[in-house]
Amino acid sequence: MTATFIVERGKLNNAHWTHGEPAALRDGTVRLHIDAFALTSNNITYAAFGDAMNYWGFFPTGDAATGCIPVWGFANVVESRCDGVAVGERFYGYYPIASDVVLEPARVTPGGFFDGAEHRRELHAVYNHYSRCATDPGYVATREAEQALLRPLFITSFLIDDFLADNAFFGARSVVLSSASSKTAYGTAFCLAQRRGSDAAVKVIGLTSAGNLAFTRALGCYDQVLGYDEIVALAADVATVYVDFSGSVAVRSSVHRHFGDKLSYSCSVGGTHWDALGSGKGLPGPRPALFFAPAQVTKRNADWGPGGLQQQLANAWSAFMRPVTAGANPWLQVVRGKGEAAIATTYAALLAGTVNPAQGHVLSV
Repeated sequence: MTATFIVERGKLNNAHWTHGEPAALRDGTVRLHIDAFALTSNNITYAAFGDAMNYWGFFPTGDAATGCIPVWGFANVVESRCDGVAVGERFYGYYPIASDVVLEPARVTPGGFFDGAEHRRELHAVYNHYSRCATDPGYVATREAEQALLRPLFITSFLIDDFLADNAFFGARSVVLSSASSKTAYGTAFCLAQRRGSDAAVKVIGLTSAGNLAFTRALGCYDQVLGYDEIVALAADVATVYVDFSGSVAVRSSVHRHFGDKLSYSCSVGGTHWDALGSGKGLPGPRPALFFAPAQVTKRNADWGPGGLQQQLANAWSAFMRPVTAGANPWLQVVRGKGEAAIATTYAALLAGTVNPAQGHVLSV
């Protein structure tokens, strides 16, 4: 029996499980049992921007009013009718919140494959690739949880940092990040902080809720951390970039109105405040621009070559893992859960914003 977690696109807090008989495999397809996946505020962003960024297009339900939220995780091949993909192999990639999934491998190589299903052919390759764990040089079995929880987020963090630096921070000397306790935000702050002491350094400022102030300040990658009600305490005469991980129209409005023409660039990334999203029309300063990580991947692949980009990412990831897994005071505590109820409870807590920012949830059906 296949179990799948379905959400209502227009009302994300309306969610339920469906159960049905597994679909029969066609030639050229494989069935994978989804063994473990990460569920974080990043997945809430996928849902919040599901229509705008076509995240709903990866695992369609057949009903335009509902969708499957994609997650990053690990799955094992349990049935195969595809040459080059064997039963028992383990793959890291993009999956639905479900017990199993049928994929259509294309461009199969020793490193993995791309899902060649017709409905995914126009979707970005970054999300369509499945890495074969046995041949992935970056795969460490004991670090699967950290990989699922942080690798896709950190790639986005790295690319945001690279995009801003590539544009000389649009002339700004400060970068303000909302939802600063979120994993993608503090990954970005970590990358920005690597410039401390150099001519390229910018001041890294985090905005977060009152309950997350202590955690965010303790990270050490922000030069300053303030609550959302303290935006007015920031120097309004300093050229500043705003990186919006929350999506909150109220926070965005406060930042834009506070900095006005001193806001050099406004970058929209996430939607952790999924129930407070809104446009940037009518605000002073630059119009918010949506950041799409695959576009920066394409640019850097052209600039550096795929090998060059992967090496830069590997170096940054290795540095990031040191504080994340530090024995005395790690940035991340892995919390595991199993079963439909555990998944639904974690999802509801993420929507409500009540998940401890120090924790990362790795789940399985």
